Amino acid sequence: MAAASLVGMTDTIPDFFAVIPAGGIGSRLWPLSRAEAPKFLHDLTGSGVSLLRETWDRLLPLTGPERISVVTGVAHGPAVEKTLPDIPAVNVFHELDPRESAAAIGLAAAVLHRRDPHVVIGSFAADHVIRRQRAFEFAVRQAVAVAREGFICTIGITPSEPSVGFGYIKTGEELDITDAPMASRVERFVEKPDLDTARQYYADRSFLWNAGMFIARADVLLGELEANEPGLHAGLVEIAAAWDTDARDEVLGRVWPSLKKIAIDYAVAEPAAEKGRLAVVPGQFDWDDVGDFASLWNLVSNGRRHEMSILGDNRGVLADESHGLVVSQTDRVIAVVGLDDVIVVDTADALLVTTSAHAQRVKSVVGALHERGRDSVL
Repeated sequence: MAAASLVGMTDTIPDFFAVIPAGGIGSRLWPLSRAEAPKFLHDLTGSGVSLLRETWDRLLPLTGPERISVVTGVAHGPAVEKTLPDIPAVNVFHELDPRESAAAIGLAAAVLHRRDPHVVIGSFAADHVIRRQRAFEFAVRQAVAVAREGFICTIGITPSEPSVGFGYIKTGEELDITDAPMASRVERFVEKPDLDTARQYYADRSFLWNAGMFIARADVLLGELEANEPGLHAGLVEIAAAWDTDARDEVLGRVWPSLKKIAIDYAVAEPAAEKGRLAVVPGQFDWDDVGDFASLWNLVSNGRRHEMSILGDNRGVLADESHGLVVSQTDRVIAVVGLDDVIVVDTADALLVTTSAHAQRVKSVVGALHERGRDSVL
């Protein structure tokens, strides 16, 4: 194992460029999260700023304001720029429509590689909650050191419970890389397991949660994409060649709709793991993807799940012999009596009532509303 180096721990990383994919509607957080106001534009932690702004602030010490980009939908562009007033306009990449993470991250990689052939990029979701900033920075700095050696590196999260809600990463042999003392090769990715298997992974301790953070030299990531998804790679390269020219709109409009929809896990990370080119650094920080209201309740309550937690300014929430989460965006009186693990989400045009055990099923409600033509509430 290489010795740790603390040199430059307080400096920005000169060859590093952070990419924030800001897409999706967060359907398991409906009706709080909507197509026009997805979860990354909401304050879900009580910090006073959105999850996107928290992500920007978290990355700023590593990059400075000139080396952070956001990939987002055209409709969300104005809100993103309002939330991040210091982001250079040239670093906001607009998708015409959602094409999954391989296209979003690949677009940023292709454009940034044309601007700087030696750039190392890191992808960090806009809607995750991370605490313990110094531990986060230490993990990213290690991942960048690993990426410089030609690996694609991910940051895995040490499981705090045998969760069935996340994919897992199986760690292998340690890597001897200067400035990356905790880096290991990845043996394989594992899809979301059943509970018995998750318990085995949790006890094993060589398994980490896949948090979807990927760090790589742009040329390495694009090379892996070319090998595994040549059509997608060709389209992204064509778009990138026109991106900083007057031909951007024409090329983007012609090529983008034809790009394959595929997650970067399948297009890049899993094939790289099979070739021994994927590495992992454990992230020893608190992480939550706020994937549903059960997760949000745990976050808001700081683990005190025997109480009623309230997110919002409504003082008209009354709880009697009840515990759970109330999210209020109205001034209506909300009375909850004799209910355990209840989730109530009250917005101007929609009301959700469920339990923490069924929080994952909220996504099916979104699908049902779409089928019934009720897109106005989505």
